[in-house]
Amino acid sequence: MQTGAKLDLESIIDASPVSRFQIGIMALCALVAMLDGCDTQTIAFVAPAIIKSWHIAPSAFGPVFGAGLLGGLFGAIVFGVASDRFGRKPILLGTVLLFSVGSLLTPLCESLASLTAVRFVTGLGLGGALPCFVSLTSEYAPKRLRASLVTTMFCGFPLGAVIGGFVSAQLIPAFGWSSVFIVGGVLPLLIIPFLAAFAPESARFLELRRDHKAIARLLQRMHSQFEWSGEVPRTGHGTRVPVVNLFREGRALGTVLLWITLFMSLLLTYFLVNWVPVVAGHNGLSIASAVRAASMLNFGSIFGCIVLGRLADRFGTARVVGSGFALGAIAIGLIGQAGTSAVLLGTVAFMAGFFSIGAQICTVAMCAGFYDTFSRATGIGWSMGVGRLGAIVGPVLGGVLLSAGMSSSALFLVVGSTSVGAALTSLAIGRFVLRRRRSQSEGAPAYTSGTSTSHHVG
Repeated sequence: MQTGAKLDLESIIDASPVSRFQIGIMALCALVAMLDGCDTQTIAFVAPAIIKSWHIAPSAFGPVFGAGLLGGLFGAIVFGVASDRFGRKPILLGTVLLFSVGSLLTPLCESLASLTAVRFVTGLGLGGALPCFVSLTSEYAPKRLRASLVTTMFCGFPLGAVIGGFVSAQLIPAFGWSSVFIVGGVLPLLIIPFLAAFAPESARFLELRRDHKAIARLLQRMHSQFEWSGEVPRTGHGTRVPVVNLFREGRALGTVLLWITLFMSLLLTYFLVNWVPVVAGHNGLSIASAVRAASMLNFGSIFGCIVLGRLADRFGTARVVGSGFALGAIAIGLIGQAGTSAVLLGTVAFMAGFFSIGAQICTVAMCAGFYDTFSRATGIGWSMGVGRLGAIVGPVLGGVLLSAGMSSSALFLVVGSTSVGAALTSLAIGRFVLRRRRSQSEGAPAYTSGTSTSHHVG
């Protein structure tokens, strides 16, 4: 390809090597993902200390957990839509500020009611940041590496949970539970100036705005040898109700299947994170062994999303994600058979995290790749919002089934079947949606000239 050639923006990003500038963007997004994952899990780490300090029953803490997840649901939907309308960067800055303030307000709470309200507000920021940093990473990643780059970035989320657990274990005995939230609130505040100074707006969002000067500056920072031709993606017109775009122009089936996949995958993820330690303790294992089993889930998911993400770029995201969920179902079923063996429990927990939770993280990349720039953050936001319903249902379902007298072995077989369901819907996306989209796009013009009015934002 000729140096200095004029190409559409997507072709420029796909044809160019990944620059240090792009790597820096993804590193900043991974850092935000780490803070998101850390703060999301922090309330679970400090709950025993708050319960003891306030002299309340553990069962009374349920609404606090639920409020954060519910806030995340609404945050992902509302701020995802806002990100498609106003840009990734301003909404990302606003949501990071929101969950930072929410964390700093938490130590001031003196009742379950105030704590529940603050956790809801914090959840709004945590859930709202997610579609922004996933979209930003996706839109600076070349198509050939998109799945692996997005999933590697999103590994920051479980890594943040692991780091948060370690830091909480050190801070709580020394400085009390409130110190965890002070640290968790100050760190995002320190990151915001770096995001404001170094994180750019999405190049593809600027393309839709036809901001020639901003795109020229970005290509210069990427050291691109190509020039933008001024062509804009032909993705159709928006509506006054952004979610409607997710069901237009052949996207309806893919959207529904993605929602089902995210619902089932987050149900099993949050079930495993919450109930593996409890069931391990109930089976007679020590608290240390139970905590190690939960840690193995998170470690497995970190390695899993990296390996599966690289395989997805080579063999197709839907196929790899579906296979991951299928293999993870076997590992989840074996958790219920571990009994009193701490070694076996840790091993199968790692495998469950590697395959099922690793596949769940890769589903975020599949979602980012399915939607175009105009509706990407809305699509990710709604998918993760529906998925958060599964995150709420998962822990509750475990309690209901155990209260009904179901054995732990049967319980994990039921959850394993959920992973099978996620595998089937993922494979269906590849078979009935992505394959059809590829065949229909052959020979169809994807871009139009810069003077065309075929597409607008908002």
